[in-house]
Amino acid sequence: MKKSITLLAVFTFLVQFASAQEFEVGTNVINTGIGVGGYYGGYSTSTESPVFSASYERGVWDVPGPGVVSLGGYIGYKRFTYKDRTYNYDYSWSYTVIGARGTYHYTGFDIDNLDVYGGVMASMRLYSGDDYNDLDSRPGASAFVGGRWYFTDTVAGFAEAGYGASFLTIGASFRF
Repeated sequence: MKKSITLLAVFTFLVQFASAQEFEVGTNVINTGIGVGGYYGGYSTSTESPVFSASYERGVWDVPGPGVVSLGGYIGYKRFTYKDRTYNYDYSWSYTVIGARGTYHYTGFDIDNLDVYGGVMASMRLYSGDDYNDLDSRPGASAFVGGRWYFTDTVAGFAEAGYGASFLTIGASFRF
């Protein structure tokens, strides 16, 4: 019993000195998420799917002050349908957003398992579907803020807010 208490005390003492950075140069993360909101050609009487997205990022350099910059890519998909009751016509269209992201991860908090970040994305919104109004492919830009909470060394839950393919995205992150 005394041995167990001693080992527990030593372990507790050593854990205080282990402050793992949640994001650093060389870290790789894949996010998979489901988003809500966002306009991209919807109408008040249309139905829309959630945004299904995936992104990848890699920590590429430390910056002065507590932080790491990562670069990566993004792909997202959203579908719309519209029923015109006057002319009895159904429209359907979708967008695929493909982009390059740059993200700043703030590492100044002394909270294990937390990764907070903000960034920008340059993207191309690719349209497919029925020809209607001004729906077409076009470039875009967005900004976002987010955070991850790591449940294990490699798996986290994340949430992002901003104006991109969706206003709010939640999902899972996988670090390797």
